[in-house]
Amino acid sequence: MIAAGSPVGHAAGARLSSAFPGSPRLPFATHGRAGPAVAAPRDTIRLNETPEGVDLGLRPAGPTVRALALAVDGGIRLLVYLALTPLVAFAGLGAGMILITGFLLEWFYPVVFEVWTGATPGKRALGLLVVHDDGTPVGLPASLIRNLLRVIDFLPLFYGVGLVCTLADRDFRRLGDLAAGTLVVHADGPVARPAALAAALAAQRDTAPRPPPAGLSLTAAQAILAFDERAARLSAARRIELAETLLARCPPAADGQTCPSGPAAVALVAGYASWLTRGR
Repeated sequence: MIAAGSPVGHAAGARLSSAFPGSPRLPFATHGRAGPAVAAPRDTIRLNETPEGVDLGLRPAGPTVRALALAVDGGIRLLVYLALTPLVAFAGLGAGMILITGFLLEWFYPVVFEVWTGATPGKRALGLLVVHDDGTPVGLPASLIRNLLRVIDFLPLFYGVGLVCTLADRDFRRLGDLAAGTLVVHADGPVARPAALAAALAAQRDTAPRPPPAGLSLTAAQAILAFDERAARLSAARRIELAETLLARCPPAADGQTCPSGPAAVALVAGYASWLTRGR
């Protein structure tokens, strides 16, 4: 069983997401059947295959949440500066200590926290982590590079260059991330409490079996079973999206009925999965 919210846990959903329209890889044919309109995929998952052949799914953080994290870190810096204000009374010595502290805060504050804990306090508060683009913890050289290039990302004002880069890049990387080979990703925790997850899994097991349409391919059956295994950990909107996509690519029903949509689509796919699991 894959842990909910783990990077590996997202990989199964990302494989299933490759069935969406516009993807270069479709797991099974559409059989010429008109299904409900399918929304654009909600996943923005970057897959990295380890030497052991395991896909690690990373969810890059967008510019909005990163800007909020930057604001939190800016507030922490401001508090430190305010705490040092009394040093001004010591004339030259006090001013020198303030300048040294400011230098350390601006250049080494993010580096120390990223290498030590994987994220600055602001990023940690927003549930973000800085990692290498292969998913490994960020190291000192990469952290130094990405933070030294903040000077360029800040141009011409308030991270204008960095914002344009993040919006133009699929993984929301600024220039510092591109040069250092790093990503800012969501540090996903468990999606559901154990009791709620157990109840959802129990409800899936109790779903009445529904025989799938004749001519269902092996890849289609595997996709249905993968959906059923992960459905309890998905949001309601995501379950509906995936279920409608699966039904649109299944063979037509013998009675000629059109594909259901919404919760009915989820229930029908769950019934197919129950039938396939029980082998009847």
